[in-house]
Amino acid sequence: MNFSSNKAIYIQIADLICEKILLREFKQDERIPSVRELAIDLEVNPNTVMRTYEYLQSLDIITNKRGVGFYVSNEGVKKATDYRKAEFMEQELPGLLKTMALLKIELSELNALFQTYHQNTKKSNP
Repeated sequence: MNFSSNKAIYIQIADLICEKILLREFKQDERIPSVRELAIDLEVNPNTVMRTYEYLQSLDIITNKRGVGFYVSNEGVKKATDYRKAEFMEQELPGLLKTMALLKIELSELNALFQTYHQNTKKSNP
């Protein structure tokens, strides 16, 4: 994973885990990698991964089953969707809207591109 400098590493890891939940790579009530496993895979300090897991637990995206490991919570998909949507609306959308205004890109143009993208992802992920 390539980390960017504009966001805390533990948040970037949280985003990655949420993406895997939303893509159903990590399924509801399924165990996710241990702190140590993920730290090794991402080449980060285990304390950073633990901070990520504590953060995701506070959002009810994952849950800790003592002695067994961390699992995607019953509401994990919904909570991950809510988290990523709020993050997008607050952090990414304002920049996108500003760029659209500067380039005079109409919503209809964006909608057409979105529809094409959406149809293509449906075909590749039946």
